[in-house]
Amino acid sequence: MAFLLRAVPRLQGPSAWRRPLQGLWCCTAQGDSKRWVGSRSPHSQEKPPGTETEPFHTIYRFNAIRAIGFLSRMKLAQTAVTVVALPPGFYCYSQGLLALNSLCFMSGVASFALVMLCWMSHFFRRLVGILYVNESGTVLRVAHLTFWGWRQDTYCAVSDMIPLSESEERVQDVFVRIQQYSGKQTFYLTLRYGRILDKERFSKVFGTLATLKNSN
Repeated sequence: MAFLLRAVPRLQGPSAWRRPLQGLWCCTAQGDSKRWVGSRSPHSQEKPPGTETEPFHTIYRFNAIRAIGFLSRMKLAQTAVTVVALPPGFYCYSQGLLALNSLCFMSGVASFALVMLCWMSHFFRRLVGILYVNESGTVLRVAHLTFWGWRQDTYCAVSDMIPLSESEERVQDVFVRIQQYSGKQTFYLTLRYGRILDKERFSKVFGTLATLKNSN
């Protein structure tokens, strides 16, 4: 996974990030906050009461999430093609047109593709692309992926977020879990490959990074 995070920006290049027709997210500035749009509108939970007109500020961004979303959709399509090919394979075997070894190989490939899809989707749906905080600093908006590889926004109360200083996470690791006291959802962000855009607001939610690095 770390190799993928290093390789994606180099292979795609800056121009690739500006291709919304491929389903990647592109950026349009709107004041201090930025809204990411693509070929589909992002799925989003309703904003908590009292924040409908309040601006949200971007505090963290992981650019490779756009390519990972594209990879997730490609993996979904590849798995679908593999699984759909099984019924014709069984039919050909029943007609004596396909050897048993070939049928077993097809079944193994389809099973492996399904397992990999489940594992990748479980992780990718929790990988943070962008973090926003509202003006009053009470609501955290998490932009992540859906099972289908499209964007989804989830709103969390900042008071419910567990600071990294209170968790066993190491900020030096490739991925760091961000959790809630209520245990509702767990997300993953990468401080190594992502960018903190507003250190002051970020520290109010997750703690000061300098302190965390010294303590781990």
